[in-house]
Amino acid sequence: MTMIAVLGNGRVGGSIATALTRAGHEVTVANRSPGSAADAARTAQIVINATPGAGSLDRLVALREQMQDKILVDVSNATVEGPDGLPASLLYPGSSLAEQLQEALPDTRVVKTLNTMLYTVMTAPAALAQPPTAFLSGQDPQAKQVVRGLLTDLGWHQEWITDLGGIETARAAEAAILFVPHVIRSSGFAPFAISIAR
Repeated sequence: MTMIAVLGNGRVGGSIATALTRAGHEVTVANRSPGSAADAARTAQIVINATPGAGSLDRLVALREQMQDKILVDVSNATVEGPDGLPASLLYPGSSLAEQLQEALPDTRVVKTLNTMLYTVMTAPAALAQPPTAFLSGQDPQAKQVVRGLLTDLGWHQEWITDLGGIETARAAEAAILFVPHVIRSSGFAPFAISIAR
């Protein structure tokens, strides 16, 4: 059993928290208030960032002390919204939210994953007609191995998980968010994910 703090209690954070609790972990969900997030992060071994990506950096930097020596699993996308509320462009072009977090939190091991799919797929990958891909980006191999275990608990098969390499590779995974508005306009709000076919 691992002590996990999920920052963000919306659809993404709520579904991840429910699934990890079901898998036997001790999960605390923090709302957006600084006090709630600090308390949750302080006692956790792993912190999952499921807050809206545009404000994630400021929220996590405020928790620098509580985040020391923790694994931070970043599932958010930092985007600029278009008039319809869907992602229109990246907030950190030429970089990524994950890289910004790792630079701002050098004592925290950041791993990027689960950001290339509609939120429902994060905890039910087998529900799709074809196997989806979950990407891993991060500097610390041990941290990525721990996150692989969490993904397994969420229903991901090992062969569906692709380690892209260092944290700089997160910019490729984060850029995939630019597919989302076009897919939704084309096919509706149905579960989908980026998948590498071999």
